[in-house]
Amino acid sequence: MPPHALETKLIPCRSDNYAVLAHDPEDKITLLVDVPDAEAVLSALEETDWSLTHILITHHHFDHVDGLEAVKAATGATVYGPASSKDRVPSIDKCVEDGDEFAFGDLSVYALGTPGHTLDHISYWIPDAQLAFTGDTLFAMGCGRVFEGTLRDMWFSVDKLAKLPPETTVFCGHEYTEANGDFCLSIEPDNELLQQRVAEIKALRAQGLPTIPFTILEELTTNSFVRANNQDIKTSLGMADATDPEVFAELRTRKDSF
Repeated sequence: MPPHALETKLIPCRSDNYAVLAHDPEDKITLLVDVPDAEAVLSALEETDWSLTHILITHHHFDHVDGLEAVKAATGATVYGPASSKDRVPSIDKCVEDGDEFAFGDLSVYALGTPGHTLDHISYWIPDAQLAFTGDTLFAMGCGRVFEGTLRDMWFSVDKLAKLPPETTVFCGHEYTEANGDFCLSIEPDNELLQQRVAEIKALRAQGLPTIPFTILEELTTNSFVRANNQDIKTSLGMADATDPEVFAELRTRKDSF
């Protein structure tokens, strides 16, 4: 168990989005990461009887902030989000940038700049709760598409998150895991841990169950994007002497047309 365990609740939204609640039962405070749909979030709060105090926004894309104004109005929660998104997301109360720290009760939350998918993307890490929220940067066995940043930006963002402690539990913003796993198998067909994980994921999805959260350790062993620095992957791609960012760029380009 982490030093300061938080209760979590995953909230499916829209077609494949996730929001997540993390609740401190001692201090009776609750944070929400992203607000794809107000109705789903407010229903989850009613179901849990948790009082929402903090809202953390990862980036400005519509499917992550669509319900923000309604949830903020209904709960009075303080909204934290990327400083460079303030013009596009006016509901942000507290602007954060890479390296900033803020309090969630007795816990420290760290803002990690993870550009690539968007330039403003922030991931959030709570070390003492062994939790991270990675939005559309790091997915289970995948990573986000690169829309505003560069492929090089995205590699360094993914690699930054991969360097979090391996026991860290990660919540991301979408249910893309099954397709991601199929792609990783096309890159690493002989990876036995990957084979096993993909089988487990397919069983969960066959039952309509979520594949989130996951751990950093799982990504280190099965996420080919995280493993772009692995020599076996470089060799299998015919890129034995390539840099890590070059290999990552090749993987992301292949995934875009997979």
